[in-house]
Amino acid sequence: MGLSRLAALHGVATSYSPSPDVTVSVPDDTVIAVLAALGVDAGTPADVRKCLAAAESRSRLLPPTVVVWAGEPLPPALAGLPSGSTVTVEPEPSDLPGHPAGRPPAPLSMRSRAAAPAEPVASGEPAPEAVPAPGAAPVGAMTPPGDETAAAPATGGSAPAWWISPPPGVHRIHVRTPDNRRATATLVAAPPRLPQPPEGTHGFLVQLYSLLSARSWGMGDLGDLADLAAWAGRSVGSGFVQVNPLHAAVPGKPTDPSPYRPSSRRFPDPVHLHVESIPEYGHVRDRAALDDLRQDAAALSEAVLNKGALIDRDAVWELKRQALELVAQVPLTPGRRADYCDFLAEQGQALEDHALWCALAEVHGPDWHTWPEALRAPRSPGTARARSELLDRVDFHCRLAWLTAGQLAAAQRAAEDAGMGVGIVHDLAVGVHPAGADTWSQQEAFAHGMSVGAPPDAFNARGQDWGLPPWRPDVLAATGYAAYRGLLRGLLAHAGALRIDHVMGLFRLWWVPEGRPPTDGTYVAYDAEAMLAVLVLEAHRAGTSVVGEDLGTVAPGVREALARRGVLGTSVLWFERDWEGDGRPLAPEEWRRDCLATATTHDLPSTAARLTGDHVTLRHRLGLLTRSLEEELTADLTDTAEWLALLARLRMLPEGDGDEEAAVRAVHRFLRRTPARMTGVWLPDTVGDRRPQNLPGTWDQYPNWRLPIADPEGHPVTLEEITASPRLHALMEVLRPRKPHTAPPGERRP
Repeated sequence: MGLSRLAALHGVATSYSPSPDVTVSVPDDTVIAVLAALGVDAGTPADVRKCLAAAESRSRLLPPTVVVWAGEPLPPALAGLPSGSTVTVEPEPSDLPGHPAGRPPAPLSMRSRAAAPAEPVASGEPAPEAVPAPGAAPVGAMTPPGDETAAAPATGGSAPAWWISPPPGVHRIHVRTPDNRRATATLVAAPPRLPQPPEGTHGFLVQLYSLLSARSWGMGDLGDLADLAAWAGRSVGSGFVQVNPLHAAVPGKPTDPSPYRPSSRRFPDPVHLHVESIPEYGHVRDRAALDDLRQDAAALSEAVLNKGALIDRDAVWELKRQALELVAQVPLTPGRRADYCDFLAEQGQALEDHALWCALAEVHGPDWHTWPEALRAPRSPGTARARSELLDRVDFHCRLAWLTAGQLAAAQRAAEDAGMGVGIVHDLAVGVHPAGADTWSQQEAFAHGMSVGAPPDAFNARGQDWGLPPWRPDVLAATGYAAYRGLLRGLLAHAGALRIDHVMGLFRLWWVPEGRPPTDGTYVAYDAEAMLAVLVLEAHRAGTSVVGEDLGTVAPGVREALARRGVLGTSVLWFERDWEGDGRPLAPEEWRRDCLATATTHDLPSTAARLTGDHVTLRHRLGLLTRSLEEELTADLTDTAEWLALLARLRMLPEGDGDEEAAVRAVHRFLRRTPARMTGVWLPDTVGDRRPQNLPGTWDQYPNWRLPIADPEGHPVTLEEITASPRLHALMEVLRPRKPHTAPPGERRP
């Protein structure tokens, strides 16, 4: 009982429900290990009693981070302050991104008027949900200090009269009660909802590395992304292009090709640079060296496009690195130098740490756990000496980050110039590699010895371990979510929208202790209110919308909480059934409105493979089926036939059965008829590609993350060939906005 209570105080689950009628207990050893990763020693019953007594005896006037939503009631931590408490809000500095330049904002001072005494918040215990109270005054009204007659209890929907609403931002709040108790906390003041994308917009989903053009250096790059966006916006009326995470990878031989297991989520990977677009490229003196590198790059592309080779990220980076070393020798013009200096100042310590990790990895290898002891901490004297010794390499990696940010900005400008209502949708991976730059530079923020994954479910009885160390929720709260804020600010700087992989991780994550199977994990809760508030605030500042990947196991209330804040969901056609009823496919009008609707994702079969059953035979060849091939094919055929029958009933398949291209078009006609705000087209679907980019459950059995886009026969196709494809244009025709019917002039009503 004591262990369960201690675990609850720290947001650690001692049981979970894989289905509504099943509850599974978490092993005590798992709970103890997870608590240890949170800095809580629960190894013996005596330790549990000691930690529990300490946790329950500690109380806070305020939790470490407090959230207020514009136009909504105050959270209990503020609404329940003792009457007459002095509250001072110290606004964040005005020189932060999104603030106009000018004098520092003045503090906001006020005095509380509360109907009930404050409820102390136990250390580590999440604050309860804000509950609307009766009788509210308009937001922004205030009670002068000492004037208690003007105070009124809050009504449903707004804050009490004494509260002065701060501007959106991350501030400091100071409280002093009449009995002289004091508290200081981070105050996140957020708009109530995210910006929304235009209604009924459609766009492409693509893994950028797979999109080779005639000028690529062996894999798709940011020049190709800008070109695709410019073409898609102008030629087929697309409103967005969604790409895979472009985060910095952990270097290695071979480098982990998965874009979802990066070294850093804060900074992009320079392997995506289009080298020839860098202004200094044209001024490199050693033209012969550049010509040799370009010839080698052309050979790489030729091998991928025409000789059956896989995309070789390491070979691409080696050529680009050599070219970028030459480019870095060219002096920057005064204007470019000023822009670079501004970038360094804006990114600050985070960029310096990232660049230093890159420089140290060149010398000591990519796993910082194996570096000399003196270098394993970013603030150690040994690391400071290494920084001065590697200054040129640190500057080189800083410059690469600047150049990559510039091309990310150029891609978004190209999308906007082409008339896209959203532009580039960037992707945020759920975590980072345990040996990478983020875990080195932010060691205190990660739960070392833990990995994020997924519990056992009907689709995977063994659960999943993704090899990604989770953030510690207690450290995030204590630091005002600084690491999370910086991450979002960097990603949103050049985005039209952001996709969040496994968005349920804003609420809870499945932690797996190192060395144990995923079945022995447990859920750890995060302060979803704070995570959402920071997300809404940063996206509001950037003017971007957010799409959450909410497929799989989703706890009750999560989708509703996300929708309330304007986070769009993800709806994949084959999964949209009446699961609580007869299991039939949902009609288009039954789909939710606030979502990105699509036929597939990077982890699922292409639409052609789904319609033909090719994905089942592929999994059979790789030994991944849990039933016989005949049983799997029968079940798959039944599922597909139900959808095709619905499409036929809705007259979306006029060509009849047996026409694969027509069936793919019918699927997208259906998606277009749903009320979904966004419709995504998997770019490989436009040319009939049957191969998945990633096949979950495989490692070296399948070339995950290394395939170029290909035609139905598996022959790679370039960006130029894709955009000229008759199959693509026939498919995109069904997504064009429906023109309103106009009667002839003589038949119009007056």
